[in-house]
Amino acid sequence: MQTAAMDPAEEPPSMLWGLDPVFSAFARLYIRDILEMTESTQVPGIYFYNLHPISKVDVLGTVVYKREREDFFCYGVDDGTGVINCLCWKSDVLKEEREPSKWAQLGAAAQGGFDPVAELQKLRRAQRTRCRLEIGELLRVRGPVKTSRQQREIKASTYYKVSDSVMAVQISWMMEAPQLYRQCYDKAPQLEPDAAGDSAVSSLSRATKILKDFLKQKSVSRFRPYDVQDLLQPLISSPPQAASADQIDSLRVVSRAGLGQKIGPFNERPAPQEPVAGPSACQQLRQLLKEALQILQDEGAVYRKVKSQDEVYLVTVQDKDLLVAVKDVIREDSRREKYVEKGCHVLHILSAVRQRYSLNVSRAALELVLKTLECNSDIISTSDSHYTAI
Repeated sequence: MQTAAMDPAEEPPSMLWGLDPVFSAFARLYIRDILEMTESTQVPGIYFYNLHPISKVDVLGTVVYKREREDFFCYGVDDGTGVINCLCWKSDVLKEEREPSKWAQLGAAAQGGFDPVAELQKLRRAQRTRCRLEIGELLRVRGPVKTSRQQREIKASTYYKVSDSVMAVQISWMMEAPQLYRQCYDKAPQLEPDAAGDSAVSSLSRATKILKDFLKQKSVSRFRPYDVQDLLQPLISSPPQAASADQIDSLRVVSRAGLGQKIGPFNERPAPQEPVAGPSACQQLRQLLKEALQILQDEGAVYRKVKSQDEVYLVTVQDKDLLVAVKDVIREDSRREKYVEKGCHVLHILSAVRQRYSLNVSRAALELVLKTLECNSDIISTSDSHYTAI
């Protein structure tokens, strides 16, 4: 395997890597993506997935081959997307095998009903069983990614056999991985915000949070911009007032007196300072509200059923008509022969909802509705993007 190096022009500076929370966490990536990650040109052993710096990963898969040496196991782990070598060092428990005579001597010294030596033996046997795996068993590995002899591998810091007779762990893993990709890994990290725009970004994020909290706490189903405008008023700082001419004259008099200059009635009076032109507080408030509402629309939290001069925003998860419309689409179309086996794809549902209910329903809003219906046990997901009625 040829290790691909990242273009230095595209790679973020190493001093900013710590701003990305993925850098200090065990990334739950698919093995295919681990094998295809590009290596850093600044620091060997650091890899990039979608500009996220990756140093260590968390993998769950089936053992497809194994090799054992004196100091380590080498397992081939397959998660369905690829196979990667996992180098698992043996612990002292696996290396040290006490002689039976020595265990017998220790056991003879034990008194009473509780035998600590026997219990210790059981504990060591259980630990050895968890660390020794056979082909076909489920293994979870956490550790840094390394490239050795042009082969990508994981040097395990923690590894153990997973008992999953009913596949509950694997199903949970497969459900969580796509969510992590959508919410974190597939989104480019924001490592370099403009210094001049830091305050604006902070105000916008605070405004968005205020609106979200208000809509959730009050269970609002619909609103107009002027209904929530006053909530953002504390985020608008009034522009500093210019000093008056009398204040400037007094300051100059005091300053000249301190310097020993003569103060007379004919001293020059300074011209009043002109105020700096800029947006008024009302304009700033309206602009902040507009940007915050746009973010909520992009996230699917709110939407406008009809775009008109009367700006009415509907809260997605509180819109009962939208929930019923989506549920009806899935219930009716999942009976069709084309969708009986696998269910309706999210894009098909989106197209049907736009035709029957509103053209302004976004995919983000639909995904929130689908999640709500699934939590209410009205529908179930047959795959990552297919749904059917119960």
